[in-house]
Amino acid sequence: MEQLKGMHHVTAITSSAEKNYEFFTYTLGMRLVKKTVNQDDIQTYHLFFADDQGNPGTDMTFFDFPGIPKGQHGTNEIARTSFRVPSDEALDYWVKRFNRLEVKHQGIQEQFGKKILPFVDFDDQQYQLISDENDNGVAPGTPWQDGPIPLEYAITGLGPIIVRVDDYEFFKKMMEQILKFKEIDKEDSFHLFETGEGGNGGQIIVEYNTVLPRHQQGYGTVHHAAFRVSNKEKLEDWINHFQKVGLPNSGFVERFYFGSLYAQVAPQILFEIATDGPGFMDDEPYETLGEKLALPPKLEPQCEEIEKMVRPIDTVRSTKTFEKEYE
Repeated sequence: MEQLKGMHHVTAITSSAEKNYEFFTYTLGMRLVKKTVNQDDIQTYHLFFADDQGNPGTDMTFFDFPGIPKGQHGTNEIARTSFRVPSDEALDYWVKRFNRLEVKHQGIQEQFGKKILPFVDFDDQQYQLISDENDNGVAPGTPWQDGPIPLEYAITGLGPIIVRVDDYEFFKKMMEQILKFKEIDKEDSFHLFETGEGGNGGQIIVEYNTVLPRHQQGYGTVHHAAFRVSNKEKLEDWINHFQKVGLPNSGFVERFYFGSLYAQVAPQILFEIATDGPGFMDDEPYETLGEKLALPPKLEPQCEEIEKMVRPIDTVRSTKTFEKEYE
């Protein structure tokens, strides 16, 4: 059975697809590589922000559920998402940028020997930038070449998620015995787990916390996190593994852009295993990725109906020129 290769994507919930698009495009300089709908709730947008070509391990995606209440952060939560940047120097750039654009942040800190910069968006969604300085694990992606961020400072993919739990021993067994991660370090109540080639793209940080109340899902919180396998054959191995150990799961789910397997691995913690391909490049030209509503083949017959359900969002960027912003 192939070991999980690292992060694939993180999916969160936003109060506004429009504000979400503006923040990720113009503030964070990540590329919208697919504008589609939630395949299980077709009135809901599903936006995929990633690197230049939507490579696996670089996607931060968002649902826009109509009328959902604001979430509450707490324990038993995928609490924070990391984005990789090339160096410690890049974090200095982002501090200045966040100050100028009035993005709330906590300043540069250090965790497990890596420099980090925690920040939040308009929904109080929790993120951090993490420096790839001296990182030699899972390779980063390619920054959005035509975006507003200088390439030497730009986001290149996902770093470790931070999962907060109130039953650490149970979760440790799940991570090591079922998901085949290995605990490699500990700082206070934080535990560092690694899989695959490791490094920032192959790690999870688990926080043991019995003080906070249980989190409540809503906008501003993460829905699920996904990890990579090479292809459908490797995914089938994981399905068989879950069945053998008695972990309830979804079985194979066809998402067109990748194949998926879902399992709740702890109270309120939903993990997905997803294939590296086919990816986002087959149904749209590179130059106009994410500019039109894209639907998988199974939803194409409902295209006219879906377009009436979801409000139009202008995501055209191919006609614009972004000047690199050095502050």
